Amino acid sequence: QVHLEESGGGLAQAGGSLRLSCAASGRIFSSDAMGWFRQAPGKERELVAAILWEGGETHYADSVKGRFTISRDKDGKMIHLQMNDLKVEDTAVYYCAASFGGNVVWGQGTQVTVSP
Repeated sequence: QVHLEESGGGLAQAGGSLRLSCAASGRIFSSDAMGWFRQAPGKERELVAAILWEGGETHYADSVKGRFTISRDKDGKMIHLQMNDLKVEDTAVYYCAASFGGNVVWGQGTQVTVSP
């Protein structure tokens, strides 16, 4: 069984930076991808960034390209989301996720709030 735990959320000013981390335990090496989603109040959960287990290919939502960077530690047990040039519209609960052939394991989420 895989368990994901996020850390690093908090409050930042517009233009500032935050770094999120997600620690994975269990059989994480059998996942095909890990990533970050976010959900703002009244909106649907959306994919922010993802990294494939094989090869490390990354994908980003258009809204964060050039500002956010997803990375993974060499042992694959932690992923990070470096968020630069934050905007008020980045305010949301951010969730770490791991995909296993279409089945998704979710973390509990961490709040990111960006003030003007």
